[in-house]
Amino acid sequence: MLQKVLGFIQSHALCQPDSRLLATVSGGIDSVVLCEVLHQLKFDFAIAHCNFGLRAEDSEADQVFVKKLAKKYNVPFFTENFSTTAFAEQEHISTQMAARALRYAWFEQVRQQEGYDYIATAHHSNDTTETILLHLTKGTGIAGLHGIPPKNGRIIRPMLPLTKDDIYDFVTTNHIIWREDSSNLSTKYQRNKIRHDVIPALKEINPNLEETLQQTAERVSHAEAIVAAYIANLEQQAVRQEEKAVFIDLIPLQEATGLPVVLHELLKPYNFSYTMVLELTRALDGLSGKQFDSPTHTLVKDREQLVVTPRNLSSFGSIQIAEGQQEVQEPHVRLTLTEFEAGSYKLNTKPHVAALDADLLKFPLKLRPWQEGDWFVPLGMNGKKKISDFLVDRKVPANLKQQVLVLTSEQSIVWVVGQRLDNRFKVTEKTQRVLEIRLVK
Repeated sequence: MLQKVLGFIQSHALCQPDSRLLATVSGGIDSVVLCEVLHQLKFDFAIAHCNFGLRAEDSEADQVFVKKLAKKYNVPFFTENFSTTAFAEQEHISTQMAARALRYAWFEQVRQQEGYDYIATAHHSNDTTETILLHLTKGTGIAGLHGIPPKNGRIIRPMLPLTKDDIYDFVTTNHIIWREDSSNLSTKYQRNKIRHDVIPALKEINPNLEETLQQTAERVSHAEAIVAAYIANLEQQAVRQEEKAVFIDLIPLQEATGLPVVLHELLKPYNFSYTMVLELTRALDGLSGKQFDSPTHTLVKDREQLVVTPRNLSSFGSIQIAEGQQEVQEPHVRLTLTEFEAGSYKLNTKPHVAALDADLLKFPLKLRPWQEGDWFVPLGMNGKKKISDFLVDRKVPANLKQQVLVLTSEQSIVWVVGQRLDNRFKVTEKTQRVLEIRLVK
């Protein structure tokens, strides 16, 4: 199997032997096998794990498992906690779409900041079959029929030639342990319904369904290349990228064949749907200033051009606070940080002030929205309490709960910001250094 993967990497020029890879790892069987494959092939890789906070304690257990996996391979480990449900509700999209938008934005951020060449995912051939059928069911363009490409910009899929049976054989041979996500068995999710109900029925008609669809996907890919050449020519004439925005000149597109399809191809990297592009096309003759939002970007029609800018997703992830940092300034929150010697510090017990034993903190601290399953030990208590229960007791209105932030040290909550300090990090008679953090209103 290793040679199959290596041959696929070489034949599709996915990366070089000395490329630095960022492996996306959930803790499930596919991504754990990806780590073992990269390890055995002696690639330089790190592990990135997303905690979407959708399965309470199970999400936390996944995060711990993947962190141990990184330690096993002695590779760097990056993790992020997201308020996926809040993002999905704000954007009126499914939690699956929200999770996808958040994770790929974060993966690319880590890749750039840490100097990795490619993001490696654990997609395999069964995923291609499911993707094609799902796209056909929901409606798709030509790109939706090629399945999952081996390489898409900085994203590579080295396990694409493998079947699920290959993966199970590999874990048996190599005695690999993984985390099983019980939600994979639930047919309430569209992909699972395709996997468990539709594909078995289609395989009664064609037992070689995966192979047939893979061949179809390859033929579609060649046709897509012809279309891509046409799009690339228009893109060269119309698209200008700058540091903070992408500008699309509408004048070169006026005579384009199939303008909605052309615009969709140009805007696809920014997650604009075809339905949204149809609406945009109808608005091209209207007044300037009309705005369209995708989960990750904002587009504005400005006279004879379209201006595309990235949206700020940081409010749905976390903000890191380095040791010695004196201020956190974000659109929705401002904190000031001051360190004192314990003997000279006058304790402030107001809820917008957190007086912390600095020697108990592990930097970087993280500021993030609270999530279901979060708990802390409220100041003055010895037992832990769920944040959700704490907010109910505090009678925090439902529409304000999602704005509540927590400050964490490693995996422990230090402060429910503006509400209550964690008892484990309070200033005591043994404290030598105090870190005071103030929420500036």
